[in-house]
Amino acid sequence: MPTKAIATLGAASLTAGLLFALPTATPAAASTYPTSDFNVPYGQTYTKGTITWYNRAVGIEGEQKSVSSTSCRRTLVDTFTANGVYLDTRSSSPVCGQSAKISFSVPADVAGGAGRVNVYLIWEETQEVLAGQTVVK
Repeated sequence: MPTKAIATLGAASLTAGLLFALPTATPAAASTYPTSDFNVPYGQTYTKGTITWYNRAVGIEGEQKSVSSTSCRRTLVDTFTANGVYLDTRSSSPVCGQSAKISFSVPADVAGGAGRVNVYLIWEETQEVLAGQTVVK
């Protein structure tokens, strides 16, 4: 009997040792590109999200909100070099009376990409800038 108990214990130890020896799963590599947050409120409406600073563009991911179906909002983003030279502009689709996800990129086709962006919340019907934020890389 003692031999059988030792053999069983040895097999259990070997199995446990193999489990501990298996490599653990590593999480996916995080993006190597820097990010910044933006938040541009105007009354009960807003645009907010994250800017990803790529080498020749910026990525915009977030949400915009309009509370009225007759007063639409749009997010507009301008890119600039670190020295303030204008590069390009892009905007989201308009949102009317709801919240919606936004996702678009804005070219910054210079070495090193954009150094600064301006994010604006636009009143779609008049193209008026309601509020804005400057974000520096």
